[in-house]
Amino acid sequence: MKQYVGLDVSQKETSVCVVDAEGRVLFEGKAKSTPGSLAMLIHKRAPQAERVGFESGAMASWLWHELRRVDLPVVCIDARHAKAALSVRLNKSDQNDARGLAELVRVGWFREVRVKSEESQRIRSILVARSRLVSIRRDIENQIRSMLKEYGLLFSRAIGSRFRQWVAELLEDGHRLRAVVEPLLSLHDKVCGEQLKLDDEVRRLARADETVKRLMTVPGVGVVTALTFRHTIDDPSRFRSATTVGA
Repeated sequence: MKQYVGLDVSQKETSVCVVDAEGRVLFEGKAKSTPGSLAMLIHKRAPQAERVGFESGAMASWLWHELRRVDLPVVCIDARHAKAALSVRLNKSDQNDARGLAELVRVGWFREVRVKSEESQRIRSILVARSRLVSIRRDIENQIRSMLKEYGLLFSRAIGSRFRQWVAELLEDGHRLRAVVEPLLSLHDKVCGEQLKLDDEVRRLARADETVKRLMTVPGVGVVTALTFRHTIDDPSRFRSATTVGA
């Protein structure tokens, strides 16, 4: 007998609903939101599970990969599509949402989200972290420039160590801003150092990927752009044609 499982995932607990091929509820309950607890419950309550569905979200990728490792037929459902379907239910609750998700995977009325590979997720995390450090560095530089400008202290565009050198030269010993700016310069130095480490890692990853190196032969496409595009696409087979990539 085929069984269909809906998981309404939250940070601590997940509501679980199991229905059969006719839509009859076989089990409703909760389990800890960990792959081990969920896999144990599904194997016990739905040993012949045809599909196990949950919405896309912060924990979806982790659960998808971990449950796949124990051979569970999991599908990640587009959260916007699921919301439209679940909103027609009269009573909004975790239990009812789990039942609604079980119904969606039973009838097949859902839009599946392709979960990226673990390698692509790791590299995208590196790129996101690097982007955040660049943003922090710029914020610090802009803040210091703004503070110096109020005292008529201007200097040419510079980043990194050259920026700190310019500021140190402008703020001679005894300047009233020196004590205020020095902590920011110390933080700027630390952020730049960490960014350089990630820059080296990004370049290493680019050199090791033939697709990225090929993308970088396009005029104006650098290491970060090529690596970001490569791991945003991840698996080209999920696109029917090149025209759907942009969307």
